[in-house]
Amino acid sequence: MAVLKVAKLGNPVLRRVAKQVDLKELADPKGELQNFIDDMIDTMRQEGGVGLAAPQVNRSIQVVVLEVENNERYPDEAPIPVTALVNPVLSDFSEETVLGWESCLSLIDFRGLVSRSASVMLNAYDREGNKVEKRATGFEAVVLQHEIDHLNGKVFLDRMEDLTQLAYQEEFEEFWLKKDSVP
Repeated sequence: MAVLKVAKLGNPVLRRVAKQVDLKELADPKGELQNFIDDMIDTMRQEGGVGLAAPQVNRSIQVVVLEVENNERYPDEAPIPVTALVNPVLSDFSEETVLGWESCLSLIDFRGLVSRSASVMLNAYDREGNKVEKRATGFEAVVLQHEIDHLNGKVFLDRMEDLTQLAYQEEFEEFWLKKDSVP
């Protein structure tokens, strides 16, 4: 497997709407798309992310991967097993929202306070081409919204309501991380 180059903010691939994947491409377990998904997982792990969308590694197709397991940036979050989703669509966004600090491998040095729906309905396909339908809640719902935004040419900055709550990672850790109130 290989670690892929991560596209940074400013690369036009991050602002394109990604193309749907022809599910026939998933049929060959040793095929190019399966290898690409493995490379995405390796890249996400190498970079310390909890999710990665194909546009972030310079490929404008609708594939995302997720995994939460002892992540330094999100130490208190429940585990999410390694998951690959093809052509994911979210619907039935809850009116209840959660406010949380997000970061992104394409904006690696930044954290921003973003409001997301507390639960969403996911419809997608797994890497074997099986239909996936589930209600996602909590951190998993947030990660899904963040990654699927990438498939629609959006980054978390586009969801921020107040850009004064954008910080470099180092300043976030010093001034925001362990504070009960904002500076």
